[in-house]
Amino acid sequence: MKSHHLRLETLFKLCDKICMTTFKDPTAHKLSTRDLLDIPSITAGDIETIIRRARVHRERLRENTHYRTKLDGKVIISLFAEPSTRTRVSFDMAAYRLGAKIIYWDEANSSVAKGESFSDTIKYLSSYKPDAIIMRHKDYNAPHFVASQVNCPVINGGDSYRAHPTQALLDAMTILDYKKTLEGLTVAICGDVAHSRVAADNIALLTMMGARVNIIAPENLLPQKTKFDNVHFYTDMQAGLENADVVMMLRLQKERMEAAAIPDEIAYHHEFGLTNRTLKFAKPDAIIMHPGPMNRGVEILDDVADDPSRSVILKQAENSVPLRMAVLDLLVS
Repeated sequence: MKSHHLRLETLFKLCDKICMTTFKDPTAHKLSTRDLLDIPSITAGDIETIIRRARVHRERLRENTHYRTKLDGKVIISLFAEPSTRTRVSFDMAAYRLGAKIIYWDEANSSVAKGESFSDTIKYLSSYKPDAIIMRHKDYNAPHFVASQVNCPVINGGDSYRAHPTQALLDAMTILDYKKTLEGLTVAICGDVAHSRVAADNIALLTMMGARVNIIAPENLLPQKTKFDNVHFYTDMQAGLENADVVMMLRLQKERMEAAAIPDEIAYHHEFGLTNRTLKFAKPDAIIMHPGPMNRGVEILDDVADDPSRSVILKQAENSVPLRMAVLDLLVS
């Protein structure tokens, strides 16, 4: 049995070598940056390149012909200092699908718990020569700080309420599965936008690519300002959803807000929850999105979240692995 597995491994490596040398990847292209820290730090060309590469990986995953050894021999540090399910697991899956090895850093059981500074921890980890660091951190701009301390690509899996670039990229990829272009679309982002890193990078990406963004939230959950053009603010679902091509719901970020900010979830749902009634204000072919985790019965009802003809929430989940494979492929391989 062991020799059988060894023969399969040799076959996979040979197939990958043939694919990567004899048949040149038509999407081959380098990004303009070493790191992926946020959407404003990359270009529209980078966005298009990542999504094109993600589509290649998605197709090969479906055919079970994915590049199993593209990152063979690469070692990636997974540095998550905040809870995560979807982002961490999909990054792990992406790395393993490409043949990389992952080392996990656990803040609670690290030297930080003994009083070591985060800066010293990063310097020590950098001295081990990792091939990349994927990180999530509660501190604002933490990935930029880490990138300044290490000599390998840093990929941001979310920091504070500031940025979550791979989520914005996979959301754009998902929209383009249903709409021909982002340019000219109206995307309504509804919920706790003030505390959402998902919203922050989605606003940056969508406006960069020519979309209009309608932000819908209670007054105290609207962002204080935005540096991007073509962003419009609403405190009323009907006005904000009018002519929307995409409706993106967000959960209440209770871990980042005062308990009194939303004292009554039932009242919040009646005013800002997405139901079949409020969805009628959007275009008839509008798609429904949510990055997760969902608080069903608060920002979205079951029959809307599970609508087989309009909800693309599970499609977002499916796209998370090939999109993150594309990022690792372009930055690490």
